[in-house]
Amino acid sequence: MKLVVGLGNPGKNYERTRHNVGFEVIDKCQERLKIELDQAKFKGSYGFTRAGGKKVFLLKPLTYMNLSGESIVPLMNYFKIDQEDLLIVYDDLDLPPGKIRLRQKGSHGGHNGVRSIIQHLGTDQFNRIRIGVGRPDPGMSVPDYVLGTFPPDDRQNVEESLEKAAKAVEAWTEKDFLKVMNDFNQ
Repeated sequence: MKLVVGLGNPGKNYERTRHNVGFEVIDKCQERLKIELDQAKFKGSYGFTRAGGKKVFLLKPLTYMNLSGESIVPLMNYFKIDQEDLLIVYDDLDLPPGKIRLRQKGSHGGHNGVRSIIQHLGTDQFNRIRIGVGRPDPGMSVPDYVLGTFPPDDRQNVEESLEKAAKAVEAWTEKDFLKVMNDFNQ
């Protein structure tokens, strides 16, 4: 079994914000893998299908970003999903808009959603796809920046990175994550 989690905040007022690119990748994965998020349990919205000979789950935690681990770990425990079969997709301030980076482990890097996951899992050893959103201009707070939307020029680059991330997720249903990482890192 594999679990792909897109981080974001629930609600219309957060749609298409920088902090919700993880949710947007899950939306694209739903189309590519033909999965409906028709289950509401574990403080999230999830669905599953079979791909690459395995059951593949997609999850959007509905806990708000800072409590993401409260949704992910109970679902993993219930379905007995191993931590090496977990993939988290989220926004990253340290990458420019339009870039993605795949990693197998690492710190939270100041991202509160990832901090929550590490806290609940008890480890930072899990697969991740980071979607670049860039840094705020001097004087702008990080919370205001990540809860804001992309300017039109950046939005085009971000759309391409969301599509690339969804392709990486789809590839992961068939291949080892290390191979996918080597194929998709820029």
